[in-house]
Amino acid sequence: MPVVTITGPRQSGKSTLTQQIFPDYNYVNLENIERREFAIEDPKGFLATFTYPIIIDEVQYAPKLISYIQLIVDEGVPSGSFILTGSQNLLLMQQVSQSLAGRAAIFNLLPFSMEELAGTSYEHTTYEDYLVKGFYPRIYDQDLTSHDWYMDYILTYVERDVRQLLNVENSTAFRQFIEICAGRIGQLVNFSEMGNMIGVTYQTVKRWLSILETSFILYTIRPYHKNYNKRIVKSPKLYFYDTGLACALMNIRTAEQFQIHFAKGALYENFIINEVKKNFLNRGERINLYFWQDSTKKEIDLIVNLGLNLYPIEIKSGKTINSSFLKNLYYFSELSNNPKELSYLIYGGDESQKRSSATVLGWNHLNKLPFFNQT
Repeated sequence: MPVVTITGPRQSGKSTLTQQIFPDYNYVNLENIERREFAIEDPKGFLATFTYPIIIDEVQYAPKLISYIQLIVDEGVPSGSFILTGSQNLLLMQQVSQSLAGRAAIFNLLPFSMEELAGTSYEHTTYEDYLVKGFYPRIYDQDLTSHDWYMDYILTYVERDVRQLLNVENSTAFRQFIEICAGRIGQLVNFSEMGNMIGVTYQTVKRWLSILETSFILYTIRPYHKNYNKRIVKSPKLYFYDTGLACALMNIRTAEQFQIHFAKGALYENFIINEVKKNFLNRGERINLYFWQDSTKKEIDLIVNLGLNLYPIEIKSGKTINSSFLKNLYYFSELSNNPKELSYLIYGGDESQKRSSATVLGWNHLNKLPFFNQT
């Protein structure tokens, strides 16, 4: 493709990665106020000054630039002439997605995965340490205290970026909203209930949530749509792109505090789902992840739908295998006629077992999932 776009959260490593891969390219960062104003006020002159091949960092600041790149691309340019990065989801920006249609390869770069840290000096031996520290590269590279870094991250990036995207009149209420979202990880989204907690409308919550999704702070997972003759829930569930950020918002500073926190199970669930998500995104694949829940509260935490195969996955933070962990997997397999060998339990211990109703994997054995890319 003539254009390669790399999107992801701020500080996930986009700038470092692109400059290392393409060291001979011109590099322009639109965080620079003068260059940003140049790109906004005179996009044609900007592209004449900074010629391709070029990396344009934080391109979301000058979205009209994309239309002029489209004109250049349509005249014919070599593959990879334009490398664009952005800390907003460009697919959700209408003007950008329309201009890049059929012209761009789009990749999402999230913070480190467990797989990327394996075998390095940054590798942890417990999932609690990963959960609380999170996966942002700078925390590891600079050996920073994660809680302090995340507090600065929220103030410097999240609140600033959000103000640029949306006129938030009550910044205190918005900060409370982000904290409420962290406390509701793994729960069904209820706009009215969340709004009542901070005194804003249903529509305001919906708009704020959309902005946090666009900014790669959080995401939602939709319920699996097949009915199987049972009434199923229709609301999505809420998750954070990084558990370290969620822990900081809940004032969880250490692995010891995490162990006794009410959100331990939800955060562990978020951690495992993130690892699955990263594995697909890191090989350039976008995959639809689902959960399943019926009216009787029977639930499957994660369903990976690969078309021909459906992989139901239960996620439990407990470090001792309990037969009750498997009951919903058995129920779902019987209800859906899905082969039991495709069912998995990922728990907080280290062992792996092959049981009649599911395969049991420890948290550090995710590479044994059949759809995981082996690197």
